[in-house]
Amino acid sequence: MNICSLVPGATEVVAALGLQDHLVGISHECDTPQTLAHVPVMVRGRIDSHALSSAEIDAQVGEWLSGGSGLYELDEARLLAAKPDLLITQDLCDVCAITPTQLARVMQTLSPPPRMVTLNPHRLDDVLRDIETLGGAMEREEAGRQLAAALRRRLDAVRTTVRAEPLRPKVACLEWLSPLYSAGHWVPDMVEAAGGTDALATAGTPSRNIEWEALAGCAPDVIVLMPCGFTVARTKAELTAVTEHPGWQHLPAVQRGEVYLVDALSYFSRPGPRLVDGVEQLAAILHPTCYARRLPATVERLAMP
Repeated sequence: MNICSLVPGATEVVAALGLQDHLVGISHECDTPQTLAHVPVMVRGRIDSHALSSAEIDAQVGEWLSGGSGLYELDEARLLAAKPDLLITQDLCDVCAITPTQLARVMQTLSPPPRMVTLNPHRLDDVLRDIETLGGAMEREEAGRQLAAALRRRLDAVRTTVRAEPLRPKVACLEWLSPLYSAGHWVPDMVEAAGGTDALATAGTPSRNIEWEALAGCAPDVIVLMPCGFTVARTKAELTAVTEHPGWQHLPAVQRGEVYLVDALSYFSRPGPRLVDGVEQLAAILHPTCYARRLPATVERLAMP
């Protein structure tokens, strides 16, 4: 079976189910596992996010979308040459990856047409069910069920670990810093599983632009900085967007030194197996006594003046 996966989280599932060698195409963002370098890249972004600030990225995204153009370019010739039997895409977010609408024309050209699996997860459990769906589509149904079951057991282990904790900290998860966005979709589920209460968002609803007054008004006990698609190092380069705001020092989480930077690119932004790693990281942040007060290596506590 020739598989073309244009969704990074789905590509991780393909590899986890032992079908990495069947990949004939991926997107430019499919970087895990690291042994994918030889697989042809079918999609590239139109915005050079590495060279722009958060505010500049936001402005360019708005310009492209308001003009009716997608944010990604599809290499149609390369996709036709790959002759995929299975094509995995998503219909959740125009900013996240290429959508079925952009693939419609080339799908009409492919002969025979591949089977298309379109993912559209809104909740954490949707992501786990998508793993089972992908397993069935790739004729690895039992392996897909086993992988999803193993991830559910890890989530249950986290819930058991933090269950006895009397406090459920109020958590503000910031998905973008300029302008401010609260993280939606599966992130509130992740916070709940880790023993916290999301102070800004409701599970299953999209991430949304918020005013500073909303952040201040929720009086978060903990702030987790997780700009979409950013590593910890990249987030550090954008910190002044929030730390130089006159209200920053008045936030309870800042005053208590409870501000954390996480690798959103790997563990929070992408709907895939590593969201469970993200839940484990959040649990260690929110309930340090349950984890011997040891932060995971992928989490950094923001140093306060």
